[in-house]
Parts: sequence; structure tokens; C-alpha cells
Amino acid sequence: MTPGVVVDVGNTAIKWGRCADGRVSETCSLSPDGLNAWRGQAHQWQLPSPLVWVIAGVHPQRRHAFESYARLRGDTVHVLTGASSLPLRVLVDKPDHAGIDRLLDAVAANSRRPAGVPAVVIDAGSAVTVDLLDETGAFTGGAILPGLRLMAKALHDYTALLPLVEPPGKGGATPPLPGTATIPAIEAGIFWAVAGGVEAILREYRIHCGSPIEVFVTGGDGPLLQSILPETRFWPEMTLEGIRLSVEALP
Repeated sequence: MTPGVVVDVGNTAIKWGRCADGRVSETCSLSPDGLNAWRGQAHQWQLPSPLVWVIAGVHPQRRHAFESYARLRGDTVHVLTGASSLPLRVLVDKPDHAGIDRLLDAVAANSRRPAGVPAVVIDAGSAVTVDLLDETGAFTGGAILPGLRLMAKALHDYTALLPLVEPPGKGGATPPLPGTATIPAIEAGIFWAVAGGVEAILREYRIHCGSPIEVFVTGGDGPLLQSILPETRFWPEMTLEGIRLSVEALP
């Protein structure tokens, strides 16, 4: 199946990827509940109807809402819901319980991972996932930690006096240390908690694999993490490419 548009339904946004020439050629990020925004984007891209949409995502209710919108256009909709629908070996206890976004990133990584080389995929969004593919490209699991926004919200919600701050690193700059007031101290704390956690996990993966690994990073906060992890390859369309590759692999 060749898709016209692939869609990643996330917790904070819906991302579209327009497919052409065997790749995701154009992308946009829209409100997850914005019917008018969806209609406007379809008009801006001059999308024909009927069209083939392929949808995946971690928010079932919003995924169903978007599926209804696309069907009302008179389009064909294909939904990827779990490991069994992907061209990927998944070596975890319950493959279909693994987050579909993590598995789609793994599918994409396998299209660029050198043969015989393990790979790590860091997806830095609402949560940060750090997943390991073995030398055969099988998904072996990983680690999940709170993202920057979740940490900032938790500090505000569960303390009496700490303010709610915007995630650090606007413009790609890491927050300086030491923080000289409460807000910059929070910014530094949540950034270095995530960054330090990712660095420690990567170190453990290298020990586990006993060989060099390929490291990919994606997600909204990916550029910020890449600024302290120069060995990573930033790939903003990674999940969307995983959707495209998966549906094109179907019989």
C-alpha cells in the first residue's frame, strides 16, 4: 500500500507527513483536537480525495477522532495499532503492549542502521524513551523517563512554592549551571536530569552490546539533547517514516 499522508497522533500534537518519491517529503504539526486546523492544512496542501491515510499513535481517543475526520472526507484509512502489523521483530514480554511510536521509530532506524550494528533510538517528547535494537535490528526494549514538560509540571503540582516553568533550551541553548534563581535552577535541574539519564542509559547499552552503536534522536526536544550528544543523528521525521515504511511493507 502506498500512502498519501501518514499521521502520528501524539499526546500534545498530531503530525502529518506527506509522502512522495518514496519518502516523507513534507511535514506539519497540528493541534490534536483542531478540526478546523486539519481542514485548513488539507486545503493548504491541496490534498485530493479520495486519499490514502495511514494513522498510528499513542492517544486512542484522538486517533479515533482523526480517523472519523478522514473517513468523512471519503478517504481510505489504514490504522497501525501494534507490533503484529509492523515489519519488526519485537523481543519483549508483550510485543503488542509496547508503545507503537517506539516500534515505528525502530522500523525507521532499521532503514538506516548499518548491517550488524546495534542501534539506540531516543525519542524526546512528553516522555523520553531510549530503546535498543540488537545487531539484527530486533527491538529489545528500553527505558522510559519523564520528559522536560512532565518534570516541570510535577515540580509545580507537588510543591507549595515552586512555579510552573517553560521547558528549558529555547533556541537550542542548554541551561547554565549553577542556576542563580529559582526558575533557572528548575530549568537546569529538569534538563540535566533528562540529559544525565539518557547519557547513563547509553553508557549501559554500550557495555551491554560490547561494540559501537548507532544512535538516533527524534522528538520535539531532540535538538536540545543532541546538543550534548554529538554522536547522535537527529531525524525529526523518524516516526512518520516508520509509519510509511511499515505500511509499504504490508502485502
